[in-house]
Amino acid sequence: METRENPFGQTIGAALAGWSPRPHPPATPIAGRFCRIEPLDPARHGDDLFAADQLAPDARDWTYLVAERPAGREAFQAWLESCAASWRRADGDPLFHAILLADGRAVGLAAYLRIDRGNGVIEVGHILFTRALQRRPAGTEAMFLMMRRAFDELGYRRYEWKCDSLNAPSRRAALRYGFRFEGIFRQAVVYKGRSRDTAWYAITDQEWPAVRAAFEAWLDPANFTPSGEQRRPLAALLPPPA
Repeated sequence: METRENPFGQTIGAALAGWSPRPHPPATPIAGRFCRIEPLDPARHGDDLFAADQLAPDARDWTYLVAERPAGREAFQAWLESCAASWRRADGDPLFHAILLADGRAVGLAAYLRIDRGNGVIEVGHILFTRALQRRPAGTEAMFLMMRRAFDELGYRRYEWKCDSLNAPSRRAALRYGFRFEGIFRQAVVYKGRSRDTAWYAITDQEWPAVRAAFEAWLDPANFTPSGEQRRPLAALLPPPA
């Protein structure tokens, strides 16, 4: 990190000439090759999301989410309504998005949250990848599209990923998507009647160009065989960890 000295000989951070608070994420879709991301609309997305969630035989995909898996279609719809309500609130945080496959089916959720416009910091979380989205290029592309909006469209300086430190799949995913591990906040959260140590990961705007280039190379049609298999994994294209 660049540093400098003030008139007292003290080391201080780099100047940010012309810095201003970042815009709030807009309620507009983001289109990719494998997926489309839209502001969550329970009326339009509810049936697809419930059907996709029911592909899982149990609630293990919900273990590390804040909510418990809703019991039945009506409860699932009520939960979606509560998630989507933030789009209508003044603070607009968190902002839930539906992840749609190329055929138009909604099969996952992700949200922008802890939106700190003044400091240019935004987090992605509340991620629900149903069995219809897991291990598919659409899931990886969805994470890239949300990053790209935050950095390139809105000019945020820092993009965060946080999870229960015991959530091994989420921690592996953070690294696979190019986030850098920053540490453990011990006893940071109480949820579902239990204590959570939180693992912190982030990508900064200085790291973003290399991460973006890796995603673009991975998403290039030439990186996939005619049957849809990747030729090179994203991890092989990302810059090595610091």
